[in-house]
Amino acid sequence: MATYQIWLIVAILLLIFEICSATFGAICFAIGAGFSALAAGLCANVTWQIIIFAVVSLLTFIFLRPVVMRFLDRRSKDVKTNADAIIGRKGVVSERIDAEQHTGRVAIDGDDWKAVSEDGSVIEKGTTVEIVKLDSIIVTVKQ
Repeated sequence: MATYQIWLIVAILLLIFEICSATFGAICFAIGAGFSALAAGLCANVTWQIIIFAVVSLLTFIFLRPVVMRFLDRRSKDVKTNADAIIGRKGVVSERIDAEQHTGRVAIDGDDWKAVSEDGSVIEKGTTVEIVKLDSIIVTVKQ
């Protein structure tokens, strides 16, 4: 088996490991192994192949990995998901909100939520409101 084939096998195994781990560490070594396979194909001796593997792996680990990790981790740590994502959104009162009569509903993106007003005031049907709080299945709104 030729040396370049061994480097290609190493690169492929590292790529498979990367697919399983998704840490973008193994791919740096896979790129290094790929360049070493290229060097072996161009008849470089084993010493140069190892040097190329080490240098290319180190450079990709230092320069490429942080860029890829930053690109893939663009979402903010404060991103609200699921039901919490409706806080701050606008909705339309679909049933008059009245604390004394225990009535009130708000339509938000096609969903109808039980609603109470933030200050206890009455809010008429058709009014646009902002969701300020979510407590279980009840939203608190303000005009």
